[in-house]
Amino acid sequence: MKTSIEQFFASQAFAVVGVSRNSRKFGNIIFREMKNKGFAVYPVSAHLPSVEGVSCFARVDELPESVKSLVIVVHPEAAAEIVVRAHTKGITNIWLQQGAESDKAIAFAKQHGLNLIHGQCILMFTEPVKSIHAVHRWINRLVRSYPQ
Repeated sequence: MKTSIEQFFASQAFAVVGVSRNSRKFGNIIFREMKNKGFAVYPVSAHLPSVEGVSCFARVDELPESVKSLVIVVHPEAAAEIVVRAHTKGITNIWLQQGAESDKAIAFAKQHGLNLIHGQCILMFTEPVKSIHAVHRWINRLVRSYPQ
């Protein structure tokens, strides 16, 4: 899994699907953290013109060609369609944030050879890791569930 995570973060640009009007929702937190840490990151929302002061893309299909890594933070039943659209778009790295995982999305990604990460919180890997995410990472290392 460590190699998959390194490959995910090797991209020039990223997108987060699942931003919302509520700045406390996890999609917004991930987007904001990545943006504040200097990642080239784009928000995707079919319902919002902008989030955190950045214009949203309505669909994955509309993202710039430079986006090769996608974070999905939606209900599991919506994740599979997003993974299919990402694959069609040429996005090769998919991070299914905890809570967005579905068997259908995972199966499609594996069947099509996509670099898929799931079962891990992306914020444990966006350096420098601070606050609760640093504690979460420390605990995962302690119990040996952190990718080596």
